Amino acid sequence: MTINFSAAANSNGLPLSRRPARIRIGQPANDNPMATQDREMLNAALRHFAEHGIAAARQARRQAEDAFFAGDREAYRWWLGICRTLDSRMAAKLAEQNSARQGVASRNP
Repeated sequence: MTINFSAAANSNGLPLSRRPARIRIGQPANDNPMATQDREMLNAALRHFAEHGIAAARQARRQAEDAFFAGDREAYRWWLGICRTLDSRMAAKLAEQNSARQGVASRNP
């Protein structure tokens, strides 16, 4: 049995190639300038990740909670930033919980 195959001589005759292609080129995701503070936070988060591995976000959350309950707002913001860099959802949940705790504490003298 013979198999016959005839390739299309011209691709312009194909239905999909009749319309010109519209290529949309956007900005690369990593092509934005970072502020110096953001670079410092990113470097700190990467060092923290290198030290603690996959549990780094959880560890940063614990550090932020400890700082929050100790009343050290600067350390809390630092660790929350590291947690946010590693896991934004975890950091958002932590910030929400702590703002609720702070609201309750300010209402109870």
